[in-house]
Amino acid sequence: MRICIINPNTTSAMTDLMAEVARSAAGPDTDIVAVTSSMGPASIESHYDEAMSVPGLLAAIVADRASEHPSDAYLIACFGDPGLDAAREIAGAPVLGIAQAAMHLAALSGGGFSVVTTLGRTIGRAEELTHRYGVAGLCRGLHACEIPVLELESNPDTEVILTDACARALTGDGSESVVLGCGGMADLAARISDKIGAPVIDGVAAGVRLLQALVPVGGFPGPASGEFSRPPAKEYTGLLSGFALR
Repeated sequence: MRICIINPNTTSAMTDLMAEVARSAAGPDTDIVAVTSSMGPASIESHYDEAMSVPGLLAAIVADRASEHPSDAYLIACFGDPGLDAAREIAGAPVLGIAQAAMHLAALSGGGFSVVTTLGRTIGRAEELTHRYGVAGLCRGLHACEIPVLELESNPDTEVILTDACARALTGDGSESVVLGCGGMADLAARISDKIGAPVIDGVAAGVRLLQALVPVGGFPGPASGEFSRPPAKEYTGLLSGFALR
């Protein structure tokens, strides 16, 4: 089985970090391919960033589908799950977002969960996703550590700040687990979990494990009709002319 991890931002160091976490979570028969978007924002911290990240994400899926050995599943490695619906229309294979995966795994773990993310301005999107994924009743709180995405690796206090935020969320919200709200936090989940004595769920590892369960023997061709069937061919113009589906 081959799972393609797509980082919708253009920061390759973050792709490398998430690929390492994904490979640690993958089974022995799963090959992880990690791709950095070729266009878009360096980090995704706003609705505008999310919108501008989608063309690069979709281009990465189209390129993978056209390769000699296309992937069996795709993981969108940004906690806003940008472009998830559009990706499902063109992938012809299972597609998950890391927020979707982490929230559902937290729900399956039992009890309520809290989300600890980067900037406060992204909390609205995370809350919206809890409703979309049907887990709003289990999400007991959403919290920001106020570390920008691109500073997660460079800030020497990141782990301490995140650990404190997770511990406070766990106690203050009365939660049983904590979901980390950024793919750039993925490598810290296990260490923070050990320190606070509760499950800390990162969407990259969660997504890999759920996709391994979703990919059936014989492939996943996608629906022939309905909302997530392949979009109708039509002309695109201007900067998006190359995105027209044939």
